[in-house]
Amino acid sequence: MKHTLSVLVENKPGVLVRISGLFARRGFNIDSLAVGETEDPMLSRVTISVDGQDQPIEQVTKQLHKLINVIKITDLDPNSSVTRELVLIKVHATSETRSEIIQVVEIFRAKIIDVSASTLIVEVTGTKDKIEGIISLLRPFGLVEVVRTGKIAISRGRKRT
Repeated sequence: MKHTLSVLVENKPGVLVRISGLFARRGFNIDSLAVGETEDPMLSRVTISVDGQDQPIEQVTKQLHKLINVIKITDLDPNSSVTRELVLIKVHATSETRSEIIQVVEIFRAKIIDVSASTLIVEVTGTKDKIEGIISLLRPFGLVEVVRTGKIAISRGRKRT
């Protein structure tokens, strides 16, 4: 089962190393990891996506709580949270293929954020399925480079993540 953990931590050097090291020592492969400052510059939010099928996630969350810089851990329920990923896709574009690429971009409500003589850079935000969908449709044009942020997530409603 996939888990998305939202970990609120003190915004200090070395915190991310301790968190990722804990997962590595327990044999968990981190599928995605995103870190950013919160509304409070003293705090950061670490969003970790991991597969908890082989090992129970409870063990690692208990040990995360023991780390001194960890303030709060939330295992986000997919039904009561919103998740997104940001992706930049550089795709080869000729004068013959540009209009087709633009159509794909519009269908996915993505944005073209840079244009050169031979490439377009597309910005896409959305679910993993949406991201995989646009990548598969742009692949035949020639993907030059794909850069992904990893999953970020927030709980729905008034509840704080």
